Amino acid sequence: MQAFLKGPSSISTKPPAAKERGAAGAAGSSGEGKRLKPIPWVEKYRPKNVDEVAFQDEVVAVLKKSLEGADLPNLLFYGPPGTGKTSTILAAARELYGPELFRQRVLELNASDERGIQVIREKVKAFAQLTASGSRSDGKVCPPFKIVILDEADSMTSAAQAALRRTMEKESKTTRFCLICNYISRIIEPLTSRCSKFRFKPLSDKIQQQRLLDVSEKEHVKISSEAVSYLVKVSEGDLRKAITFLQSATRLIGGKEITEDIVTEIAGVIPKETTDELLSVCRSGSFEKLETLAKNLVNEGYAVAQLVNQLHDTVVESEDYSDKQKSVIVEKLAEVDKCLADGADEYLQLMSLCALVMQQLTEN
Repeated sequence: MQAFLKGPSSISTKPPAAKERGAAGAAGSSGEGKRLKPIPWVEKYRPKNVDEVAFQDEVVAVLKKSLEGADLPNLLFYGPPGTGKTSTILAAARELYGPELFRQRVLELNASDERGIQVIREKVKAFAQLTASGSRSDGKVCPPFKIVILDEADSMTSAAQAALRRTMEKESKTTRFCLICNYISRIIEPLTSRCSKFRFKPLSDKIQQQRLLDVSEKEHVKISSEAVSYLVKVSEGDLRKAITFLQSATRLIGGKEITEDIVTEIAGVIPKETTDELLSVCRSGSFEKLETLAKNLVNEGYAVAQLVNQLHDTVVESEDYSDKQKSVIVEKLAEVDKCLADGADEYLQLMSLCALVMQQLTEN
């Protein structure tokens, strides 16, 4: 205790040095551990530059011009999930600023961050007012503006969006804004008129297949061509979902070849035999059989919303139903889908749907 009170001079300095060495060693080892940590494939294969962005030619052309030195307008990216909206602007920002200045010059706010009117007035405004100065260490031209990325902007309140429009005008000399959303109709008109709008198209099957094969090759994954086609079909134009399913399937089978059945299992898709059996039971007119099958479906953990989607495609594409039957069944499918989205009981909605399908199929 006395030694401690006398001050640091009386305490031997050797143990801390040893501790420091130990800490440094620990840090080194943890650093090595970090390097070996597996990264989700979605992040690992995210485009590093604008040229790697697939299928969005108009956006890539505009961003390439701005990277060559032309000015960048305020941007509004909209389109379905998993088509590369966030990846594109992040890749462009990295090319503009380089790895050193990227953190200082880019403010990214997501729906998970607080983005009410107060944050827009304080945080975004304060960031936008700072002047951008300094040059890149690699000698490339550094633009005199910063970028604010507002991801999932359609979930911002109208008040927060309204607070943003004046900031966009006032700080146009020092800041560019990039709004990203799925539904452009939820962005207020004054904001859309201040931005260059770009629609991100759902990725074509061919592009998705190519990307999935590239990832499979780099990760040494064996996958059949039927499984790749089915993976593309199941993900519905969302490349992020397709890559995630591919990684999950690889972890599940551990070195064997990925087949269509594995993809069905991973994606939570209801097997075609099950939907066919459901429709044949509806044709039989036996309510007891239908009740048993519906219970089994729910008990096996299949999502009724997924069943609704698959039944919709089956009914619309089938030639076994008259136009009147199709219209009645599809209307009921829409009603059930809405009820499920509102949190209704899955079993009751499934029974209600199947009872109507049975009624339509046994009338004739």
